[in-house]
Amino acid sequence: MSAAELDLQYMDLALEQARAAAAAGEVPIGAIIVRAGQILAAAHNLRETENDPTAHAEIVALRAAARSLGSWRLTDAEIYVTCEPCPMCAGALVNARIKRVIYGCDDPKAGACRSLFTLCSDPRLNHRLELTPGVRATQAAELLKIFFETRRAIV
Repeated sequence: MSAAELDLQYMDLALEQARAAAAAGEVPIGAIIVRAGQILAAAHNLRETENDPTAHAEIVALRAAARSLGSWRLTDAEIYVTCEPCPMCAGALVNARIKRVIYGCDDPKAGACRSLFTLCSDPRLNHRLELTPGVRATQAAELLKIFFETRRAIV
């Protein structure tokens, strides 16, 4: 299987997590962390469920992956996330030494990989991540669009 095919396969799993988030009333963002073909963590947003402003999908996944490995250093791991990480999450990915971020849709309001900020590639930081944006972007954006349209209709 090619690297591009693997990216699609893992992003499909992240999209499943995003759908689970939506079903739980959370913003539909999902994340999968993989290293050497092994899934270390699968997570979705839990901010509302846990009343925790830091419980973004990426942070929840990072915590689970670190527990799985017994180390906060996630060297050579890749994260698949349905939406471009925010500044908090991008900073955490840098600090965790993630190798590559593969994400779905850009986030023009809070994206910190390339939309508003470039934290993942900032040469002033001690670690830089490879970026692969746009994987299943249409599907990821559509989940967010439907979720927020539904929220606005309820309010």
